[in-house]
Amino acid sequence: MADHCAPTFEQLAKALGFTCAEAGGLVELRNPVGLENWTLPVLEFTIVLGAVLALIYAIVRLRRHGDPTNLVVWFGATAYLFIIEPPLYFPAAFGIDAHVDTMFAHNVFTVEFLWGRLPLYIVAIYPLMATLAFEIVRMLGVFRQYGVLVGAVCVGFVHHAFYEIFDHLGPQLRWWEWSTENPLNQPMFDSVPLPSVVVFAALWPMSLAFCVQLFVGRHVDQGHTFSGLQLVWRTVVIGLLGSLGTAVLPIPATVFGTGSTTLRGFLYAAELVIVTIVAVPILARQWLRLRRDQGNTPCYANSFVRIYSLVYLCVMALLWATALPDFFDAVDGSTSEGDPVGNLWYTLSCFIVAILCAVAIFTVPHRKVDETDMRFVSVDAVTHTS
Repeated sequence: MADHCAPTFEQLAKALGFTCAEAGGLVELRNPVGLENWTLPVLEFTIVLGAVLALIYAIVRLRRHGDPTNLVVWFGATAYLFIIEPPLYFPAAFGIDAHVDTMFAHNVFTVEFLWGRLPLYIVAIYPLMATLAFEIVRMLGVFRQYGVLVGAVCVGFVHHAFYEIFDHLGPQLRWWEWSTENPLNQPMFDSVPLPSVVVFAALWPMSLAFCVQLFVGRHVDQGHTFSGLQLVWRTVVIGLLGSLGTAVLPIPATVFGTGSTTLRGFLYAAELVIVTIVAVPILARQWLRLRRDQGNTPCYANSFVRIYSLVYLCVMALLWATALPDFFDAVDGSTSEGDPVGNLWYTLSCFIVAILCAVAIFTVPHRKVDETDMRFVSVDAVTHTS
């Protein structure tokens, strides 16, 4: 793929410690001990394990309860990945290089695809993070109480909190490198492009959640079932429409912000503020409502998400703790090794939100329900009561 090794990608790859010639082939395996630093295999293992467990849970839930929602979230997020990311890796191959230059480069991890462009953990992080955010909102009963749109907004907010903890750490630890000269990455929010903070952390999961709940989730909640073929075409449509939503939702910034980086940044930030203003009172109110009900309302629970949300937060806290010495020694936003640092205060606020979300799903009361309400009960609860 040397003919598709754009100069910008080669420059970013060298900054990360490898070259196009070393990027491997369609599939490449590396020794985890020989990666750039020890945090890469730790991150990779955490994300890939979480995605695999999320898939297993989704399959079990479908087989035991006929609920395909988790599976559609998982594959819908994966479909979105394969629609969105390849053109960003190989703009020349897709004929868009006159308009889109290389925006970023991932470092090389243990398992790589597409000539060093796509680490396995990136494939895994889309369905894992989408599952965590969607299921947290679902467990709090937001979709059931407030509908598809409001629930989707809340998913975008929760996803943003979990994702930005990771997003603001990656450049410092050389998990990836942004092309800071690319206009599409402007304005920068310390080491992260503001478009990434808003679009990929909040708007795309919001778009995905809206499509999943519209085409599948709300029907499952009403007791409807789907054939395998119906699920396949709905999942494909969800991936396509989710991708379209990612282009449509940021239009205020991408269209009206043309020609002014400051205005574009303001409009991106305004969209994130709107998501926050809607989501925070809804999530808090719904948690309080369920607490007041004291288990009188049948509640859906996902034991995997409860546990793995804590695993993810603990691993991220450990990685951030080990990065703090270099962070505090940074000068003008860069460490002594020249790596850009993220925004610590913003990350801390995201940690607080994510921790509160994790606490909320642990403190929502549940009660036993009959077979007609089985779709709202966790797999574990059914096992224990049978």
